[in-house]
Amino acid sequence: MTTTANERGLSAAAHYRPSATLSIGAEIRRQASRRRTQLALGFMVLLPLIVLVAFEFGGTSNDDDSSNGGGAFGSLVDLATSGGLNFALFCLAVSAGFLLVVVVALFCGDTVASEASWGSLRYLLAIPVPRARLLGVKLIVALLYSLAALVTLAGVALVAGTLRYGWHPLGSTIAAEIPPGQGVLRLLIILAYLAVTLLVVAGLAFLLSVLTDAALGAVGGAVLLWILSSILDQITALGSIRNVLPTHFSDAWLGVLSTPIQTDDIVKGAISAVCYATVFWGLAFWRFTRKDITS
Repeated sequence: MTTTANERGLSAAAHYRPSATLSIGAEIRRQASRRRTQLALGFMVLLPLIVLVAFEFGGTSNDDDSSNGGGAFGSLVDLATSGGLNFALFCLAVSAGFLLVVVVALFCGDTVASEASWGSLRYLLAIPVPRARLLGVKLIVALLYSLAALVTLAGVALVAGTLRYGWHPLGSTIAAEIPPGQGVLRLLIILAYLAVTLLVVAGLAFLLSVLTDAALGAVGGAVLLWILSSILDQITALGSIRNVLPTHFSDAWLGVLSTPIQTDDIVKGAISAVCYATVFWGLAFWRFTRKDITS
């Protein structure tokens, strides 16, 4: 008996499984082939090497130069060449305020908007990939690449710094030196906290990526709003209002360098970041599952 087209269609529909569409592995490979992914991760490898070369040709800072830095960050410059742990800490400190924000915004803000700008988003949904699954897979992969960028930066800086400056205690700007074993643990805590605080950028960029077809607008919008929050946080006249700004606790990781570790601001910052990210992601899913996809 000959099978009709309708019967074949019903058979295919019966075997259709939404979970089998657009796997995480397939999306990882798709994003890995993109030039922006390769350049972003490549720069995470290159940055510590550039800083290392800059220290070699620039020499050590004198008292007058170091005094210009001011505060804890200025002291980190003096500690940077005293061991691999300190060099890795320095690279994270100078990158956390802007570079890592841009990289996370790039991975999370470009992922959906770029598909829309290319006109391929509607074809992905016509495969068909359920909207919630498509958005979920893209978010997970974007977060994985963001985490990979952060770990790559810290890992390369630690290896390069250790090879050049040796394996020594982690210097602290506000307490006594921390033994290498504890220093590694505290560096991991700092990495974890930075990863959590950057979820705010990831959530905001992802939301903007759903709202616009312009990837540059999503990435730039997230970065600009983060900068705006940082500027507002410097205005002391705002008083307690600053506590609700997403960037207010962005430097709380400095408490990890004290003895004992100061965890109050770290906990507040982590809770704040998770709340902001959850709201942004919730809005992104709510909007994407209801909007008309025309691109």
